[in-house]
Amino acid sequence: MSDGSPESSTGSNGSRWDRIVLKLSGEAFAGAAASGIDGAVVRQLAQEIVAARAMGVDVAVVIGGGNIWRGMTGAGAGMDRAQADYMGMLATVINALALQDTLEQLDQPTRVMTALHMEQIAEPYIRRRAMRHLEKGRVVILAGGLGAPFFTTDTPAALRAAELSAGAVIKGTHGGVDGVYTADPRKDPAATKLDQVTYMDVLNKGLAVMDPTSITFCMDNQLPIVVYDAMTQGNLRRVLTGEQGVGTLVR
Repeated sequence: MSDGSPESSTGSNGSRWDRIVLKLSGEAFAGAAASGIDGAVVRQLAQEIVAARAMGVDVAVVIGGGNIWRGMTGAGAGMDRAQADYMGMLATVINALALQDTLEQLDQPTRVMTALHMEQIAEPYIRRRAMRHLEKGRVVILAGGLGAPFFTTDTPAALRAAELSAGAVIKGTHGGVDGVYTADPRKDPAATKLDQVTYMDVLNKGLAVMDPTSITFCMDNQLPIVVYDAMTQGNLRRVLTGEQGVGTLVR
């Protein structure tokens, strides 16, 4: 499995990595709306995943729940933080089931696995079972975060990538931001896009990539991260093939 460096050659399937964990935010599922699930957006994201599978890449997906509920929002309104975070975990399951249904409409076999126990609608997350699903060509959708409060869904994306021997964490953004910038390009017209950045620069400069816990974990486990615009059609394939100028590589 390649190490994600620009110098490393792609595999026989044309991808830099044979297995990835794709991190999608819940807000992306809402599309132009402030909340809820936009079926057309979910279908576009599902088509991107199907295209990656057509390349022979194993795909596990970690989804947020911010389009339905954000634990930090509840905590900010005076709710108990742990209770608010558990509500957020349930929101990720709703998104996971929506993505599963859309993928299966596209004839892509899937399994939803959750860190919370809800056997009537999803399998419990068991590492060896998840590995087996990936080996059989199924897309594994990982919901429920870590099953514990006080963590964002960035952390399980990094943890599951290490557990499942993924080559990289692919972080999809929405809202027109196509990588990591020196500042927020929506607020600062002088912000410049970075093609590559180190983990330490992300941490020291407070760059918007993933939460610091997940960045540190990826650094310790030598897991590259690619931040890219998930809403542009064909971008996931471009990331996998290492097309110049698409996304930002963190390593």
